Amino acid sequence: MAGVAIRTLTTADELAASDAVFHTAMVGLPAPAADEDVAAVREPGRTFGAYVGDGILVGATDSTSGTMTVPGGARVAHAAVTHVGVLPTHTRRGVLTALMRRQLEDCRTRGETVASLRASEAVIYGRYGYGIASVTHTVSLDLRDAELRTTAGSEAPPVRLVDPDGSWELLQRIVDGNPSGRAGTIGRSALWWQGRRARTQPAPHYVAVCGDDGFVCYRPLDPAAWFTSRDRTIVVTDLHAGTPGAYRALIGYLLRLDLVHTVRFPWLPADDPLPWMLTDHRAARVTGVADETWLRLVDVPGALAARTYNPGAAVTVRIDDGLLPENSGCYRIGSDGAARADGAPDAQVDVADLGAAYLGGARWHQLRDAGRLRERSEGAADRLDALFATARAPFAGVMF
Repeated sequence: MAGVAIRTLTTADELAASDAVFHTAMVGLPAPAADEDVAAVREPGRTFGAYVGDGILVGATDSTSGTMTVPGGARVAHAAVTHVGVLPTHTRRGVLTALMRRQLEDCRTRGETVASLRASEAVIYGRYGYGIASVTHTVSLDLRDAELRTTAGSEAPPVRLVDPDGSWELLQRIVDGNPSGRAGTIGRSALWWQGRRARTQPAPHYVAVCGDDGFVCYRPLDPAAWFTSRDRTIVVTDLHAGTPGAYRALIGYLLRLDLVHTVRFPWLPADDPLPWMLTDHRAARVTGVADETWLRLVDVPGALAARTYNPGAAVTVRIDDGLLPENSGCYRIGSDGAARADGAPDAQVDVADLGAAYLGGARWHQLRDAGRLRERSEGAADRLDALFATARAPFAGVMF
């Protein structure tokens, strides 16, 4: 859009204005509290605003620095992109493209390897190099049919209830002391915890802790109709378990709750073991599947070098990146790592599709069969599948 200026927002008034733009663009989000201190939960220097005319703010985006775990266990520098919005009066005029370009250039300058976001609409972010790298399952657990298998038991610390409002430091210690090795896991930064504290939690809500190994946070879905409902449902708002034993203990705790008919898990990995822990596999029903992590490789050479690969024949892939052209080029990927290469490529993809396959979520043969990977050497997609395959489905497990 001609005449759009992108500026870094720094003052409390500018940040509050950017939050107002975001809520207006999202339409259906609850209004923020009147006394909410937006600046307290924004990382300085990472909020960008788009201005037109005589200094009219029409769009904004921000991000928070942290880490993401990649296949093989390495943690790379990560930008959690959020609060992206353009006023409805100025959409489809290039405002968002200008914001995304500036933000990605800033991430690259900061030395961040990847960025990710949660997409409000699925048709937007592929244009900016983001690909769907992980999915999440919504699971409904019917307690009237759910019982833990006797073989699923193991030694674990007892589960205890703790004060929800006074538990933040304890929960942070549990997460920090039991990091997940699953690819796609996003580190919970100090600013993330600060944001959770600042956000008012619906009442009532509860926190149960299993020793120092894990915790589950939950709340009733409809408190007003609780005592008259024939399907009393609780929603798990957060769950972290550092060991399989802690996970089984926390699930066992939920199964023993009186007055509860259904436990709803809004976000679980695609390969979560919950159904296999039950005597009746059907008691845990997948009621929805949704995209979770939209991943953008900001530094393609760095990202490819950071993860590990399985044994297999090397493949040379041509990567095309319109927004960050310095990423474009050919890369030889093999069991010994990845690096830039010369010569004719075996396959060609856009950087968004590389992001989709990077964590092991999307399979290369899917991209080929969907027409999103151009296979120049027969069998290249299958060889890439062998190199990129992961033992566990990627999952971030953190909303932001």
